[in-house]
Amino acid sequence: MGVKTMFKWSTKITSAQVLQLIRAEKDVNKALVIFDSATAEYANGFRHDNSTFSLMISKLVSANQFRPAEDLLDRVNKEKCDITEDIFLSICRGYGRVHRPLDAMRVFDKMKEFGCEPTPKSYITVLAILVEENQLKLAFRFYRHMREIGIQPCVASLNVLIKALCKNSGTMDAAFKIFREMPNRGCTPDSYTYGTLINGLCRLGKIYEAKELFKEMETKACSPTVVTYTSLINGLCQSKSVEEAMRLFEEMRSKGVEPNVFTYSSLMDGLCKGGCSSQAMELLQMMISKRHRPNIVTYSTLLNGLCKEGKLQEAVEILDRMKLQGLKPDAGLYGKIISCFCDIGKYQEAANFLDEMVLGGITPNRLTWSLHIRTHNTVVQGLCKTDPNRAFQVYLSMRNRSISVDSLTYSSVITCFCKKGDIHKSARIVDELVLDGCLPDEGTWSAVMTALWDRRKMRQAAELLLLQLMNKCVEAEVDIQNQDV
Repeated sequence: MGVKTMFKWSTKITSAQVLQLIRAEKDVNKALVIFDSATAEYANGFRHDNSTFSLMISKLVSANQFRPAEDLLDRVNKEKCDITEDIFLSICRGYGRVHRPLDAMRVFDKMKEFGCEPTPKSYITVLAILVEENQLKLAFRFYRHMREIGIQPCVASLNVLIKALCKNSGTMDAAFKIFREMPNRGCTPDSYTYGTLINGLCRLGKIYEAKELFKEMETKACSPTVVTYTSLINGLCQSKSVEEAMRLFEEMRSKGVEPNVFTYSSLMDGLCKGGCSSQAMELLQMMISKRHRPNIVTYSTLLNGLCKEGKLQEAVEILDRMKLQGLKPDAGLYGKIISCFCDIGKYQEAANFLDEMVLGGITPNRLTWSLHIRTHNTVVQGLCKTDPNRAFQVYLSMRNRSISVDSLTYSSVITCFCKKGDIHKSARIVDELVLDGCLPDEGTWSAVMTALWDRRKMRQAAELLLLQLMNKCVEAEVDIQNQDV
């Protein structure tokens, strides 16, 4: 069925009808079909306007379909349709969201080509994207350009500049200089200004200065936001002032400022690092009761704290809760739980979690790879004492997935099968050890030779071989004597 027959437009199709249908359609591709079917009505006098183009471009950007969005932008220009900066800014923000700041700059530069003069709002939007993506040199150059073309500083632009300066310890003083000069420029610092500075101080560990600024904020009738409270709570937790952080948490709630997932996660992190995982679990329950969904950081914090205190049962429950919520635990979290099981000698359970990782397609990253190798080797070495067959399975899995087998693991597996009298497996592993460029140590050779010697037929063969060698030696000596004569 063609697009024209999919919709029966009235004889007088209007932009309002097109807008209503596109807005109601959640599937971006179907929304584009509606847009195109309206385009097919150009023959009947309909024309897309700024509103329909803007909505369709916005929907495409939200779905990260940037190329079709820019193609539509070019159509706006070709069809001589009125164009506003908001269309461009929606694409710029989209590129910023997916960490493509240079593309945001490119679209911004297109504005003048399309006859759309950027206002201070556009400049500040692009400046904020550059700062957020840590393109600081470019951001400072862009800010100087803004000043050169006569864009006057305002609270919004100075807030973005202060945020850029707060990202490095060496420029914090410059951030405070601008902050103190703001009133002289006719700009009054707002909650965002204070929050940015407090966050910068906390990241640098300057908690005393952050608390003083927090007090000043209240004297200026500037109400702290949830972001400001969370920055200070996180800073206090990092400096091990967890009790003070808890008091601040209660204060924000009493003032009607609702904590967010980052507030809860920061407090849980402080409590877990202080050995108070039970209190952290209570916070989790409070968080869920307030309909805040824990994120991967929340769960990771709790799981690490519970493992540190040896509360394995609760740690496994947290792992299960993560999976039920649709969050995928990474190799680092699995490694923590597996290590905990190894610490208490439960190697079977540890091996089960290794299997779960493999089945789930979970692979370590560069940072957790060494832990991954160490965990596997520990599990195999532990299983050699309790379940040799399972140890061999994990060992084979390691080799199949190119996970390095260390010399102690080789020795453990070989010794284990030698004691069982399974010479074939032992010999196979010795071959693989040598192929990997390792040399068996004295203990490993001793185990192999003992196993061979213990087999009756092998012992008889060895004794017969020794007798033959002795006879050959005697014959050789007689030959030499005859040659001398």
